[in-house]
Amino acid sequence: MGISLSTRSIVARSPHQVSCDLGDESAILNLSNTIYYGLNPIGTRVWRLLNNPRSIGELRDALLDEFDVEAERCERDLLDLLEKMRAEGLIQVRSAVPG
Repeated sequence: MGISLSTRSIVARSPHQVSCDLGDESAILNLSNTIYYGLNPIGTRVWRLLNNPRSIGELRDALLDEFDVEAERCERDLLDLLEKMRAEGLIQVRSAVPG
């Protein structure tokens, strides 16, 4: 895994995947292991935000603007989702924003 995720980490979609929207959900195919993954509407929103590399803090702030959720829970759930995505090879951690 390497680098621990933090709100300053820059994350991006892996180049080894293809995805499509299915209404308010998404399907992702990992081209490395040929496994399909499904995302619920909130996971899909995160995935759409990852069209461009972003810091996890930027992702969290966008979700807080759109959803009625406590900041701590949002950050914790987002970090958990991104760790799972990284473990499955769907995203990459590129760097960290200086802070």
